[in-house]
Amino acid sequence: MSATHTVSILAVPRVQLLDVIGPADVFAEAAQQLGNPRAYRLQLIGTQAGDLKGSNGMRMVVDSTIHNHRGRIDTLLVAGSPLPEELAGRAETSAWLQRQARSVQRLGSVCTGAFLLAEAGLLDGKRVATHWNSTERLAACFPALLVEPDAIYVKDGSIYTSAGVTAGMDLALHLVEEDHGRDIALRVARKMVMFLKRPGGQSQFSAHLAAQTADKSVVREIQDYVLAHLDADLSVPALCERVAMSERNFARVFRAATGVTPAGFVEAARIDEARRQVEASEVPLKKLADSLGYANVDSFRRAFTRRLGVSPNDYRKRFTDQAG
Repeated sequence: MSATHTVSILAVPRVQLLDVIGPADVFAEAAQQLGNPRAYRLQLIGTQAGDLKGSNGMRMVVDSTIHNHRGRIDTLLVAGSPLPEELAGRAETSAWLQRQARSVQRLGSVCTGAFLLAEAGLLDGKRVATHWNSTERLAACFPALLVEPDAIYVKDGSIYTSAGVTAGMDLALHLVEEDHGRDIALRVARKMVMFLKRPGGQSQFSAHLAAQTADKSVVREIQDYVLAHLDADLSVPALCERVAMSERNFARVFRAATGVTPAGFVEAARIDEARRQVEASEVPLKKLADSLGYANVDSFRRAFTRRLGVSPNDYRKRFTDQAG
């Protein structure tokens, strides 16, 4: 890596400003932690001249536009908008991105910025993340993409895509770790009160948040029961018995209301609680597995790793390193 790494963020009108400011502040803080203010050079590139108005009505001044930008770009991130339908049909932007893709070291997107990369044909055949509310639209508009609907961020070769809004900061931390190591990334996370650098495969949703989205009373009843009785028998037959429904009908109603299977919700709820306990205490994994209704510690480890992309012990070590 050169002495100064240029990070450029492309933003369109009505951009989600945190998609720009969040990653930019992560890189700026990394430079401070390195004791080298020139470690990262940040640029904001617009699609048109003049002030850039964000989705919240606030304005920013761009450093250059796709029409007059000159100079090297090492990492190029494309910021998103809450209105992905407005990102279509931008031929000049697509052509500029295609040119930049031939020379940048890393190309990525935050939130619905993935739509701009996809329209430029730069994500075909790639594993991709975006905001949870836009995954189905992205997959439908660009069937050549391998959309991962629940990932925080995804790396596929030199292409990096992230989920919505604050997930762009998780992606930026990952890029800082690639450039300068885990210790610097953790120091940045601690300074910015990000609590913990999340693995890219971690779910965008917590089980408690998901439980607030169901509008069918029987589903909410089961979700509330699961969250309050994580050590109980939460098998599908046991849950069906509580609501006097057949397994087939229960599974159909639950998935229609939540988008996940009953077993998927139970696992998410248990691992969500496991994550909190691993962060906050030194509780032995065997005891934790027992308290969450797992038959043995090995099945607990497998579920934890499947959900978070990292083992319980490695997850705890990351938290311990950051808190130290």
